[in-house]
Amino acid sequence: MRSDLIERLNGRSAVIGIVGLGYVGLPLVLRYSEVGYRVLGFDIDQAKVDALSAGTSYIEHIPASRIGEAIGNGFEATADFSRAGEADALILCVPTPLNKHREPDLSFVLDTTDSLVPHLRKGQVLSLESTTYPGTTDEELLPRAQSTGLTVGEDIFLVYSPEREDPGNPQFTTRTIPKVCGGHTPACLEVGMALYGQVIDRVVPVSSTRAAELTKLLENIHRAVNIGLVNEMKVVADRMGIDIHEVIRAAATKPFGFVPYYPGPGLGGHCIPIDPFYLTWKAREYGVNTRFIELAGEVNSAMPDYVISKVAMALNGNQKAINGSSVLVLGIAYKKNVDDMRESPSVAIMEKLDALGARIAYSDPHVAAFPHLREHKYFDLRSVELTPEALASFDCVLLATDHDRFDYEAIHQHAKIIIDTRGRYLEPSSKVVKS
Repeated sequence: MRSDLIERLNGRSAVIGIVGLGYVGLPLVLRYSEVGYRVLGFDIDQAKVDALSAGTSYIEHIPASRIGEAIGNGFEATADFSRAGEADALILCVPTPLNKHREPDLSFVLDTTDSLVPHLRKGQVLSLESTTYPGTTDEELLPRAQSTGLTVGEDIFLVYSPEREDPGNPQFTTRTIPKVCGGHTPACLEVGMALYGQVIDRVVPVSSTRAAELTKLLENIHRAVNIGLVNEMKVVADRMGIDIHEVIRAAATKPFGFVPYYPGPGLGGHCIPIDPFYLTWKAREYGVNTRFIELAGEVNSAMPDYVISKVAMALNGNQKAINGSSVLVLGIAYKKNVDDMRESPSVAIMEKLDALGARIAYSDPHVAAFPHLREHKYFDLRSVELTPEALASFDCVLLATDHDRFDYEAIHQHAKIIIDTRGRYLEPSSKVVKS
């Protein structure tokens, strides 16, 4: 069974099923399709299925032409999970958010797995890519796979291989980013290496699914902790009247022992704001308190409030209160030059300003209309065109995400007050407030 599956994977005759067609799953669909595999894409969102079937893309940095090419190569999108039996490989790329208590919410992973279990068969490999705590694959997916009567490692194969997508980054693609892979058994790992070996330039094997799960968390906790450090340094530097961005630029000239991280209005994206809490939650099971990680989380979570305090001070300097003032938020995607809104700190800031009575608007060249988001208030807004008249009409302009498509000179010329959370304005100015 193992050798036959590996032969099909290496020969690119295997059918690949990608479950979850978002920022992680869709690039994987395109990569498998472009090297010659037949790909089935599964999603519970019929709107996504319909869009892909029509050859259109709902992710800005993925052009419709690539969807059309995949369809020409045999790609099909479907909401019918009963077709899972057609696939030789099933790769799960579904969300793993936190619940309202900041505890892991595995409902998407578990519900998806439960939908697939009735259709599992001999000669398949099941791979989880969603970021999660160590033990998820063994504790949750393994018993579900075994409930079919199939023997994992002999009849069916189970691996964990964390996604490493960086949406909109032209320097790294699905193919060129090295991929970590851990298997439940050595045979599972061998199959996992074959699954990814034809589409990823370098696959990095580790000893277990738990090691692979912890690898992903370490990568993102490393970023979260260092961002927390530099955010705290920003507050200290501000109190001392020092520009933290100048300090970071100077420190970055050291050719060893220092990696620059940059402060901002808070953490965003699908990984950095969430992943540390997966480990802190799981660590309690082992009687371990992850104080260092939790402290960084506290610092980063407090940054939107710090930004609000800067807005209040700037408006106060113009004899205005937040209540009743008009505030234009520049950039509501979580990072520059993408349309990805997941966990964007801009949204948290908008909610806080709205609760304080501000009149909120936004401008983002990548997000034409404010979307419906899980766990966040919906604002019935569309992106404001940054004309001189529009900029001058707001009491305050808050730069939250520094897209390259913004005309920063025009913003500086026409805005009354600018709250700069990204260090975009290097030269001192009476109308720019560093935040």
